[in-house]
Amino acid sequence: MAQDQNTGQNGANGAAPSGNGTGTAVTGAGSSVDQRTADGENGQTLTTRQGHPLTNNQNLRTVGSRGPATLEQYAFLEKISHFDRERVPERVVHARGAGAHGVFEAYGKVGNEPIEKYTRAKLFNTAGKETPVFVRFSTVGHGGHSPETLRDPRGFAVKFYTEDGNWDLVGNNLKVFFIRDAMKFPDLIHSQKPDPVTNRQSGERIFDFICNTPEAMHMVSFLFSPWGIPANYRQMQGSGVNTYKWVNAAGEAVLVKYHWEPLQGIKNLTASEAETIQGKNFNHATQDLFDNIKAGNFPQWELCVQIMSDGEHPELDFDPLDDTKIWPEDQFPFLPVGKMTLNKNPENYFAEVEQVAFGTGVLVDGLDFSDDKMLQGRTFSYSDTQRYRVGTNYLQLPINAPKKHVATNQRDGQMAYHVDTAPGQNNHINYEPSSLNGLKEAPRSAPDHTPEYTGRLIRQTIDRQNNFKQAGERYRLHEDWERDDLINNMVGALADADHKVSDKMVELCTNCDPDWGNRLAEGLKAARAGKTAEGGNQYNEGKAAAAVEQAEATAHNAQPY
Repeated sequence: MAQDQNTGQNGANGAAPSGNGTGTAVTGAGSSVDQRTADGENGQTLTTRQGHPLTNNQNLRTVGSRGPATLEQYAFLEKISHFDRERVPERVVHARGAGAHGVFEAYGKVGNEPIEKYTRAKLFNTAGKETPVFVRFSTVGHGGHSPETLRDPRGFAVKFYTEDGNWDLVGNNLKVFFIRDAMKFPDLIHSQKPDPVTNRQSGERIFDFICNTPEAMHMVSFLFSPWGIPANYRQMQGSGVNTYKWVNAAGEAVLVKYHWEPLQGIKNLTASEAETIQGKNFNHATQDLFDNIKAGNFPQWELCVQIMSDGEHPELDFDPLDDTKIWPEDQFPFLPVGKMTLNKNPENYFAEVEQVAFGTGVLVDGLDFSDDKMLQGRTFSYSDTQRYRVGTNYLQLPINAPKKHVATNQRDGQMAYHVDTAPGQNNHINYEPSSLNGLKEAPRSAPDHTPEYTGRLIRQTIDRQNNFKQAGERYRLHEDWERDDLINNMVGALADADHKVSDKMVELCTNCDPDWGNRLAEGLKAARAGKTAEGGNQYNEGKAAAAVEQAEATAHNAQPY
């Protein structure tokens, strides 16, 4: 891929910038004199962050060998104080993750049509054009060291380092979401997170929210089936979930949905299968990704899009901007646009996988937002959380920095690593416009997309909600064993829930498909009468209590020492 090489910004895997590239490095004054050879020091010699060689990294400085220790020793103070601060706040969602580097190869077409008909985004426009990428897979609701076998949507976020700057395609493995309005997002996540008193997740909390949020039923039909536990990260689909736009050279736009289809096939687990794996390896998906890439078994996904004309589409029984819905493939076929290959593991998990930062608002020319209310809420939240979590200058980190020149008038803030000045720029000028050799606006090469809006500002739900049709269709599309697992998992999560919650869930499932509601009701009745096992393990209170008792009953006594 043609890229501007005049840069002091390094991409996903580069070394830290030094000296003057596009930016002026923030360094001390004076020349650098390397005395390592003369002093017996070499590139492997351990030093402090100040560059001081460490001759003793085993012992504190003490009065005698037993102590007490003195507190003036810089090497120890630097080491222990940095250790105390090694962790940044973990993500509120998507805390548990794994990642890899790779490349995206464009087909130069969308299906069999010239891609320029729909988008002027340069990364797609030439067959064989390669764009570096970094991908982070994750679970959504669980903590940073939670088992990767837990029932949860999986995050599927891709950072494209394009010639026009970064593009982040941030989505999940499932093609739909629980809610269609960002106002409800904190409540959704709170219901999925541990109880603020007991610090334990519960099926009652999750389904208490869902039974009062009928739009979530489509997601339930996937999440509580085997689709809620992918076998690993390599063999799962990805989706942008939200509706976006493509814009062509004339400023004309179409609606698009993005889908990643794994060329390794798709594999999912039942609850009992996941429970067995969890007892042996709760990092199995991270290990699977790392080991396969290390062995040269590079996973690949084909990127496909669905295209729809920009508009409300009253002929459909759902709103095309509703992220709880799937666009029917027979009406809006999947059109291939390129292939992604992951071929390099991270060199440092924290620097790359933990500090990589994605945002749904990070688009390049030729890509645009739709009016999707959920997307617009996410666009604020994602980048805002990275500024809090990683820091104001998180975009200067190598994993987040674009692989092209960066020149801004943004200055200072915590951990400013360099200044985004351009070669020859007047460093006194950090504003625009200016007549004194400051930065200039880029020339416009194509017209903006300028949709027209008329209407009242209101706060209400969309008109075509249709909360149950696609959920029922998904239930009927499941294979028999998938339906069995879905019912089993819902029974397990609801068996000990308040009847107000379980009764409403039976009602919602019946609205989706009478068989679904009937089987759930019968399963709950049997479980509460003690006539059957209580279903899936993750949110089942009976199994959780039994495990607590089992831990004490089967444990081996030990004498104090």
